[in-house]
Parts: sequence; C-alpha cells; structure tokens
Amino acid sequence: MFIQTEATPNPQTLKFLPGEPVVSGPPRDYPNAAAAKESPLASRIFALDGVAGVFLGGDFISVTKAEEADWTTLKPAVLGAIMEHFLSGDLMVNPDAASEASEFFDEKDAVIVDQIKELLDTRVRPAVAQDGGDITFQGYKDGIVYLQMVGACSGCPSATATLKQGVENLLRHFVPQVQEVQEVQ
Repeated sequence: MFIQTEATPNPQTLKFLPGEPVVSGPPRDYPNAAAAKESPLASRIFALDGVAGVFLGGDFISVTKAEEADWTTLKPAVLGAIMEHFLSGDLMVNPDAASEASEFFDEKDAVIVDQIKELLDTRVRPAVAQDGGDITFQGYKDGIVYLQMVGACSGCPSATATLKQGVENLLRHFVPQVQEVQEVQ
C-alpha cells in the first residue's frame, strides 16, 4: 500500500491519501481523542503522541498536529498507523455511530436552505476537500448562514478569508436572501 501525503493551507495539518475509500457518507471530524471513540482508525491515529485532530473524508485522512509536535517525527508514525489499520481490515467508523449534527432553520426557508446546500455541495465542498477539510451547513436564520469549518480548515489561517471572500460572496451572488456567513465553532 502506498499512501501519498499533501500539504494543506494549514501548516499544522497534513492530508494523507491511502488510495482507497476512507468513509462513505458524510465526512467525520474528530477534534480530540474522546470524540474519536466511534472510529477505530481515528483512535489508532490519536494513540500517537502529538496528534491534535483527525478528519476522515471520502478518500483522505487529514491529521492535525499539536503545536509542539514536529512533522519530521510524526508523519512516519501516522503513515504507519494508517497502513497498519488498512491492513488489519478493521472498520474505519463503527456503523452505529451518529453521523449528522442537527441543523436549524425555519421551515419557511426550506427552499433557500436547499439552494445553499446545493451550492455548498457542488461548488464549495469539493474545493475545500482538496485542501483536506470540509464545510458543513449548521443553520440559516434572518439572512445569516451558519457554517462549520472542519478538518484542515479548522484553525487554518486562511479560513476566515475563505468564508468571507469566497463562500459568502458565492452564496450572496446565487441566493439573494443570504446577507452574511458566520462560522460556528
């Protein structure tokens, strides 16, 4: 098995591409080891010293290191943990794990929310996934779209610019009811 790595705009995060599917369905973000209990793969990676976050996408794994950790020593350990996991045949995520956080919006805004989600799914999320992260819809109220940046995008120095100059402008252009985009932590 050959696992490729890619840098992301977030210097604390590397993207690992195993060349095989990682998760089906929605991506999974694990900001700490406690949250990763539903994923044997993420738990295995968190067992390494210096890992601060794990994000599982459709065909990639983004790993965020702790501030004091060094990629020179952590990267080979992460590669080994990923390879060991794939060779073990263990599940990536337990099938009974919850996958979606609840969203909030008024039912009268359902058409607007569908437009927002469609734009996010077709124009925003594929680009963000290339950088090892994801943007998830959290809610819509009074012209404000609430989004969460996860994976490599969480804590990335360019995340605010991506949201305000990229995503907000795109949504405002195609959905006139959108006035603003705000990040939810």
